[in-house]
Amino acid sequence: MIKKLLIANRGEIAVRIIRAARELGISTVAVCSTADKLSLHAQIADETVCIGGPAARDSYLNQSALLAACEITGADAVHPGFGFLSENAAFARLCRSCGVEFIGPAPEVIEALGDKSAAKSTMKRLGIPVIPGSDGPVQSLEEAAKTAREIGYPVMVKASAGGGGRGIRIVKAPEELEGAMTSASQEALACFGDGRIYVEKFIENPRHVEIQVLGDKYGNVIHLGERDCSLQRRNQKMAEESPSPIMTEELRRAMGQAAVTAARAVGYQSAGTIEFLVDGGKNFYFMEMNTRIQVEHPVTELVTALDLVAWQLRIGGGEPLSVRQEDVRISGHAIECRINAEDPDLDFRPSPGTITALHIPGGPGVRIDSGVYQGYTITPYYDSMIAKLIVWAPDRKTALAKMNWALAEFLVEGVNTNIEFQLDLIRDPAVQAGDYDIGFIGRKLKARREKR
Repeated sequence: MIKKLLIANRGEIAVRIIRAARELGISTVAVCSTADKLSLHAQIADETVCIGGPAARDSYLNQSALLAACEITGADAVHPGFGFLSENAAFARLCRSCGVEFIGPAPEVIEALGDKSAAKSTMKRLGIPVIPGSDGPVQSLEEAAKTAREIGYPVMVKASAGGGGRGIRIVKAPEELEGAMTSASQEALACFGDGRIYVEKFIENPRHVEIQVLGDKYGNVIHLGERDCSLQRRNQKMAEESPSPIMTEELRRAMGQAAVTAARAVGYQSAGTIEFLVDGGKNFYFMEMNTRIQVEHPVTELVTALDLVAWQLRIGGGEPLSVRQEDVRISGHAIECRINAEDPDLDFRPSPGTITALHIPGGPGVRIDSGVYQGYTITPYYDSMIAKLIVWAPDRKTALAKMNWALAEFLVEGVNTNIEFQLDLIRDPAVQAGDYDIGFIGRKLKARREKR
């Protein structure tokens, strides 16, 4: 069993992991950059090690510093959270070579599924529908242009590594392809240390529906239902819910079985998410797999009453899954809104600064995952998300009403936030009716600009 856990991340996910570890009796080690010395995760862990300067490459992406922190503190496991090194096979392999348990799948599985183009090839072999596109990373503009001509515009240029909407560009015409490839590759290299990209068909106005899976070290794999992540801006998710408003029992069984088949075929261990696009005819297509915990995992936790992070730690420590597929029950409805320090009126420009006043909502069925506090200074070095507001209710109508008043009660002063934008989104008649797709927010913002 794991005795001491190092969390190779920051912010709210680091706080979330520390809390789960404490409930299991596992000691925790936080790492921080010099800019994060006063962060909540650095203050509440049992031990804290400063591993470098503010830039992520000097700290949270510094593999040598992270493993040195394990050696100094005697940590026998590393939880990478999401982002940073969470889907980096080289880091997982380095942990293994140092005798440190990487909380996640094996490096070989990360390579097979974390690489988006390789994962598509795996799904094809398993008979799971995939979006048409290149067979792997494209090596040149000419190769990308040939693929785009064959599948037809519009296309998407996507990073082979990473996730979270980074390294993705929509290309509507041939003359846009070169610039999109360059910018997507540069962003992917900066975020994930891997600039490879591939090309796939852009399916217009689908739903983004993902399936949560759990697998242990003994070949047991289950799925925990779906999350609808279609409310997104520029491929960045803003709000998620479970169950999906478009879901039927038949579609859930089909998508769940496809996800379990894929995870079992590669020997998946830990929590993972298989993401699909669903068109108007309820046909689903594999998009990618995230071999890590997701930002939006709380909505699944609330409708299944299962602690996903705790299960990651149990699985990493060698414990078999005690939950069978027939034990999984989806109860009620959960919604998550991401609260970011950004200014929606200035194209969602990040808003660093000091939080001078903070009031968070509470009450039955209201959960806050956050790493900030009153007096905390938000730096410009990292992602702008400062909190996740999650609600649960017996049905979707009540969950929407609860999210409405919870957002209205959420107060953050000193920095700009997207709370008012999220309120407007939740109150939109189309969202209330569950009638939205991945292009919904983009169309909403365009209409708003045209009115000005």
